[in-house]
Amino acid sequence: MDYEAAVATFFTTAPEGTMCPPIVTDGGPARQLRDALEPLAMHAVWAQEVYQSLSAHGLDFMSAYVCGRGSSLGDVPSSVVAAAFAVFPLEAIDQLWTDGLGKLERTELIALRDRGVGASLRRVLGDVTTEAEVLEVAETLELASAAADGAGRPLFSALRAAPILDDPYARLWRAADVVREHRGDGHVATCVGAGLDGCEMNILTELWLGYPLGEYSHTRGWSQEATATAIARLTVSGLIADWQLTKDGWRFRTRLEDRTDESQRTLIRALGHQLTPVLEKVSAWSDRCIGAGAFPSDPRKRAAG
Repeated sequence: MDYEAAVATFFTTAPEGTMCPPIVTDGGPARQLRDALEPLAMHAVWAQEVYQSLSAHGLDFMSAYVCGRGSSLGDVPSSVVAAAFAVFPLEAIDQLWTDGLGKLERTELIALRDRGVGASLRRVLGDVTTEAEVLEVAETLELASAAADGAGRPLFSALRAAPILDDPYARLWRAADVVREHRGDGHVATCVGAGLDGCEMNILTELWLGYPLGEYSHTRGWSQEATATAIARLTVSGLIADWQLTKDGWRFRTRLEDRTDESQRTLIRALGHQLTPVLEKVSAWSDRCIGAGAFPSDPRKRAAG
């Protein structure tokens, strides 16, 4: 998939009447921070500067995503990347990881992403904030992440260990991404502990956020057979019926989110009185990214990750 195809898939206008998912409007502090940060944390995925620099080396949109996001894990087998991501099938990750790193050495890829993100965020945010303000927020998020335990969190721990970036805008992105991966790792652990596999995680999340069954989960590369098997298991478990969540399914998925929130307790506590001003600033900056075409506008996509 190239960048234009990805934009065509994810940047479509949400259907008329689409509501912002209740978890976004009514979520607690941990969920609020996650949604406020998402467009900033994913800037390396959607920034044209980054994609252009990576595509010049032969990476398409998905290989840039997989190799970029997984690069902090080191020179590891694709199975490790797939295990950390959890919501993509191994065969898809294996092809993208192998092909991508066959075209561009991992450390060079990291350097290109870092530079591209810094340049892009400076362009998008430079007229609405200052380097000093950006650096202050980045440092606040870094301190909160430093207070969090990395046990059972491979993506968070690997990314947190990366060198601090010199460019304040790139540093803001990295700090946001570290917090994002902290929640992501915690959510995966919660879902695995509840007995779900990656395909089931996708299906429950898309229905919970208001997507029709398959509209979001099919973008993760699962085969029709794997999807049908997951639907059958969730149906037998009483979590879905008639292509929708049942009441039990809704309660089940909401409990997973509550437990994910709980897994971020230390990080949120570390933010303390800084949480509200950080939320206000990063929400405004993320909205700016959306307005600049550097993240999809559909609130369901922002909520889904």
